[in-house]
Amino acid sequence: MYSHSTQLRVRYGETDRMGYLYYGNYAQYYEVGRVEMLRSLGLEYKKMEDGGILLPVLSLQSKFVKPALYDELITITTKLIEMPAVRIHFSYELLNPAGELINLGDTTLVFVDAKTRKLRKAPAELLNVLQPYFPQHQ
Repeated sequence: MYSHSTQLRVRYGETDRMGYLYYGNYAQYYEVGRVEMLRSLGLEYKKMEDGGILLPVLSLQSKFVKPALYDELITITTKLIEMPAVRIHFSYELLNPAGELINLGDTTLVFVDAKTRKLRKAPAELLNVLQPYFPQHQ
């Protein structure tokens, strides 16, 4: 397993009338989490895309436990629990400043060749970087 945490402050424009982070914006927080996780591994989403690999979202699930409030600094912990193949599955835990769980999320993305728009295997560069965290795949 590989895990990475990053923080993001809830901005006024992301909230609803109650001052809660609008539910539709959680997907963007998940995206920040996974982009920063890849960056922590020395990989960049943009470089993968420039190299001809796209990562569309196949599924997204979200469970709301408590509201994220305007101006709170939210900790997004993103986890990879299994080695990617054609799909890559991310799990997310969002915590408020008090360390309380406010949201659980999951996304599954697929690796797609940008030219052919067909499914492809995860890039070797990603698999090589993840190998130490998944010793059962050696």
